[in-house]
Amino acid sequence: MRHRAHSRCAAPWLIFPPQNGWFNTAQGGSKLAESAQRSIVFRCPPELEGILPRPISAVRGLPDWFKTLPQKAFSQTADEDVYTIKKCPPVIDAMTYGFLMPLACDLKVENGEFSWERDLPSGIANYSRSPIDFHDSSQVAGTPFFDEDRFIIKFNNFWTIELPPGYSLLVMHPINRDDLPFTTLAGLVDADLYSLTFVHFPARWRDPDFNGTLPKGTPVAQCLPIRRESWTEEFETITGATAERFREIGNAVTAGMGLYRHQFRAPKR
Repeated sequence: MRHRAHSRCAAPWLIFPPQNGWFNTAQGGSKLAESAQRSIVFRCPPELEGILPRPISAVRGLPDWFKTLPQKAFSQTADEDVYTIKKCPPVIDAMTYGFLMPLACDLKVENGEFSWERDLPSGIANYSRSPIDFHDSSQVAGTPFFDEDRFIIKFNNFWTIELPPGYSLLVMHPINRDDLPFTTLAGLVDADLYSLTFVHFPARWRDPDFNGTLPKGTPVAQCLPIRRESWTEEFETITGATAERFREIGNAVTAGMGLYRHQFRAPKR
């Protein structure tokens, strides 16, 4: 992939009583969400204020194709209407969790070449003004990301990100966004400590036939703050009262009672 830069660098449902280990939204779920709120601090150079698109909550960045999906579709296999992924809480919660980092400016792609036009003022530090950079393909040789004739591109980010103490930032491709012509590589950054410099987003360009413009604000990464914790494994068999509850919940889920949505889905915002 060649790069060219212009120097003008722009269902009725069954109620189960709450038991140990089972979440019930009617038993304090909202209070849990309220008490767990944290602040993320984004900072940009003062000369870019008003020019840069801001990061947005992922709930505000759902793609048009998801917004226009019907809630039901006819299944020829089942010979009836079935729910689409638009009614799947885990899919919705994943796509609306965390925040999205935007492409800094319009990026034109034509015959494998990238170009852009962007006028920026001088600034407080000597940082790259280019919206993209690249990693040499040798840096991913031997991985599924390697292409003989293509670089790994890097979406440059012009926001620093500060998380509360004890939190890291999981950076990944925008969830379920296979419509985008690139795939952002995942990484974990300790953004409570590493918070006064930019974190950029390497990506594999996976659609060599793409010609067009990625508009300013296109989500190039989804970021999820996660608390750093140490975990150990425990392995048990499902027996006794746990087995009985396992059967009850399984039967309710199979019956299509909307059980998860009504009783087990925790507030995220």
